[in-house]
Amino acid sequence: MFRGNTKKEFNYYPLIASFILGVVGGYASIENIGNNQENLIQKRLAYLPTVAKADKATKTIDPKKAVNLVWNLPQVQRKAREIENLSKGSIRVAAAVDSSANIDAAFYVVRVFENHPDKTTNPVYWFRVSSSSGVIEPLDLVQNEYIALEKWNPDGR
Repeated sequence: MFRGNTKKEFNYYPLIASFILGVVGGYASIENIGNNQENLIQKRLAYLPTVAKADKATKTIDPKKAVNLVWNLPQVQRKAREIENLSKGSIRVAAAVDSSANIDAAFYVVRVFENHPDKTTNPVYWFRVSSSSGVIEPLDLVQNEYIALEKWNPDGR
């Protein structure tokens, strides 16, 4: 009888030690989380004035104006006419905002695409339009990065 009780008590010691370490570690984690939340709140409060300024700046260009800026580019108009002429009017070219500007990204992503009769679409060009200044940057598909409009030569002419 004495052996059985000793064995049971001996087996519980590692469990009790693990429990105590878990409680102490959990308390340290909770304390660390609280500190991180306080730091995050302080960073957000410090960020508020810049967000208010950025928000005022982002309201100068709306999505409709971003699409119009891209659509009126001579290269886009030339490509739209070319596609519609080659397809004898069956394929139309359109532009739409693919993603809107927000706090994280101060750009509208505008895509120009072929609109086929069977309701499928094929992208032709991608652009990034600054929501504050209206600066247009086309996507260079070879380099996979946005470039200055002046450097963009989609026709190779």
